[in-house]
Amino acid sequence: MSTPTDASDLRTEPPDEALPCDVDELRTLFLFERLDDDQLRWLCAHGHVLSRESGPLYVEGDPARWLYVLLDGHVALSRRVGTDDVEVSRTSQRGVYGGATAAYLGERAPQRYPHTMHVLEPSRFYVLAAPDFAELMTTWFPMAVHLLEGLSVGQQATQQAVGQRERLLALGALSAGLTHELNNPAAAANRATASLRERVAGMRHKLAMIADGPYDATTLGTLVDLQEQAVESLAKSRAPGAPPPPTALERTDAEDAVADWFDAHGIAGGWDLAPTFVTARLDPGWLDAVATAVGPGILEGAVRWLSYALETEQLMNDVEDATSRISSLVGAARQYSQIGRAPDQTLDVHELLDSTLTMLDRRLDGIVVVRDYDRTLPPVHVYGAELNQVWTNLIDNAAQAMDGAGTLTITTRRVDDWLEVEVADSGPGIPPDVVGRVFEPFFTTKPVGSGTGLGLDIAWRIVVTKHHGDLSVRSSPGDTRFLVRLPYEPAATLGVTA
Repeated sequence: MSTPTDASDLRTEPPDEALPCDVDELRTLFLFERLDDDQLRWLCAHGHVLSRESGPLYVEGDPARWLYVLLDGHVALSRRVGTDDVEVSRTSQRGVYGGATAAYLGERAPQRYPHTMHVLEPSRFYVLAAPDFAELMTTWFPMAVHLLEGLSVGQQATQQAVGQRERLLALGALSAGLTHELNNPAAAANRATASLRERVAGMRHKLAMIADGPYDATTLGTLVDLQEQAVESLAKSRAPGAPPPPTALERTDAEDAVADWFDAHGIAGGWDLAPTFVTARLDPGWLDAVATAVGPGILEGAVRWLSYALETEQLMNDVEDATSRISSLVGAARQYSQIGRAPDQTLDVHELLDSTLTMLDRRLDGIVVVRDYDRTLPPVHVYGAELNQVWTNLIDNAAQAMDGAGTLTITTRRVDDWLEVEVADSGPGIPPDVVGRVFEPFFTTKPVGSGTGLGLDIAWRIVVTKHHGDLSVRSSPGDTRFLVRLPYEPAATLGVTA
C-alpha cells in the first residue's frame, strides 16, 4: 500500500521517541485480530509504538493527526464544557483507540480531535498517521467505509431534517398561541369601539336634551364638575398603588346599596346604572353630594349624564387595555425572535425569559408561574434568538410534564463567573434509569408521535457548544430542575457553530 504524498504535514512525529513495532503484539489486540500477517507488517511499517508518561496525549479541537491504540496503561477521555474539562470515560482495556477515528471521511467530517485523551500512568500506544489510517480503511475495507460514511452522513442529514421539523413544530405552536392571544384583545377592542360609538351617539342626544331642558349656566357648570370628579375617581381606581378591587361579595353589596339609593330617589333602572358607579368607587355618600348640588328636579338627568360619561371612559379604557395588550404581544414576539438585532448581543436574560413566557402563555393555562429573578444580575453576551429556543424547549417540556396543573418556577442567580437559570416544575419527574439520556439525539420519554427527541439535544448544543456553557438536569417525583449556566465572558468566546 502506498503512502499518500499530499499530507506530509499530518505525519509530523510526536515529540516522544518512536519505539519499534511488534507484529505479534498487534495480533493480540481485538482491533487487529482479524488481520493477516501482511496487513500487520504494513501496520508496523507505517506506524510506530509510543511511550508516554502521565499527561494529555492529544487535546480536543486540535487537528486530528494521529490514531492512537492503547497497548498497555491507563487513559481517560474528557470533553470541554465551558471552562471545565468533564471526564466522560476512563479505561485500561488493551486495544481501545481514539484520535483521528474519522480520517477516512475526509472533508465530509471535521478532522479535529473530538475530545482530550489523558494518560493516567505510564502507557504505550500504537500510533498511525491519519492519512495512512484513511488509506488503510478505503483500501482494505471499502464496503465498510461506504457503510460507515452513509451512516455518518445519513445521521447528520436526519438530525438536520428532524431538527428543522422540531423548530417548525415549535414555531407552529407558538404562532397558534400568539394568534389566539392577539385575537382576544383585538376582539375586545372591536366590541368596545362598537359600544363606544353607541355611547357617543347617546351623549349627543343628551346634549340636545340639555340644550332644551331647564339647565342654567350654574347647573351646567356643576354637572361638568361632577363629571370630572367621577372620571377622576375611575382613573384613581386603575392607577398603580390603588386599593385592590372589591371581592365579588363586596361588589354585590356595593351595587345593592347604590341601586337602593337610586330607587329611594325615584330613578328608574337603578340596577343597570349601579355597576358603572361601583366600578368608579362611587358610593351613596357621593351620590348624596350630587343630589344636593343639582336639586331634585334634574337629579335623574344628571345621574344618567354621569353614567354615560363613566361608561364612555370605561370603554376608552377597554380599548386602551386591548391595544396595549396587542402592543405588548407584538413586542414580546419581536423580543423572542430578536428581529432587527445582531445575532449576538449583550442582553438582560430576564427579557428573554419573559418574552418566551409571553409567547407560551396559552401552553401554561392552569399552571402557576413563579418568577424568582435576581434583577441585579448584569447582562450576558448571548445569541438571543437561539437562547430563546432553549427556554422554549425547557418551558414547553415542563408544561407537558405537568399536564395543565402544577407550578413552574424560573430562578436566576449568579454562581461564581456563571449566570445560572433554573427551570423547575412540579411534574412527575424523569425516571432514574433514563434521566442520564435526556440530552441524547432522538431519545424521548414522550408517547410515540408526541416528540422527536431533539428538543433537549438542540438546547444542549446551543448552550454547551455555541455559548460554552453547561446544561444539566436533576429530577425526582414532583421536582425536576434543568440548570442552564452561561459564562460571563467576552464576546470573543462566542462564535462556534452549534
